Amino acid sequence: MSDTNAPDVIRAALKPQYHAALAMLRQGIEQCPDDLWYGKAQVNAPWQMAYHTLYFTHLYLQRRREEFEPWEGHQGDVQHEDGIAGPDDPSSGLPLLPKPYTREQVLAYWRFCDTMVDEAVDAMDLLSPESGFSWYPIPKLEHQIVNIRHLQLGAAHLAARLRAELDLGLRWVGSGRGR
Repeated sequence: MSDTNAPDVIRAALKPQYHAALAMLRQGIEQCPDDLWYGKAQVNAPWQMAYHTLYFTHLYLQRRREEFEPWEGHQGDVQHEDGIAGPDDPSSGLPLLPKPYTREQVLAYWRFCDTMVDEAVDAMDLLSPESGFSWYPIPKLEHQIVNIRHLQLGAAHLAARLRAELDLGLRWVGSGRGR
């Protein structure tokens, strides 16, 4: 019989994967030149992809929706706070999207998210049958795996844009190294 605590083993696996995926996203943010960062040639500029990815990483690192407190630099007075446009609500007097975030702002948000990972994962009941988000009716552990997948997808979108536009690649980061 093993005296290993399953939630602790899971936490020990999740944390370095969060940090590794965040490190890959950081590379894309740092390598993206300003003309591409703010570019309008594609539906979503790189600043939008990066901010959206960090926003949901931050949100879903909470135990439940009610605990979410936006990052101090967050622009909440818009229709789509995550930076990716959805349908316009003509009855809203708010702008559709926030003003573009600078690379420095997004890197500050990146540091905020990276710093919170370990404490947030430690605070979760990973064996809970509920994600803590009514619109996501899955168990908490699965929700965290989905969150890491979304984070890595955001890094991949940014990497693909850098490769297509500038022939730049991101270095693979494994097991949380490269933070």
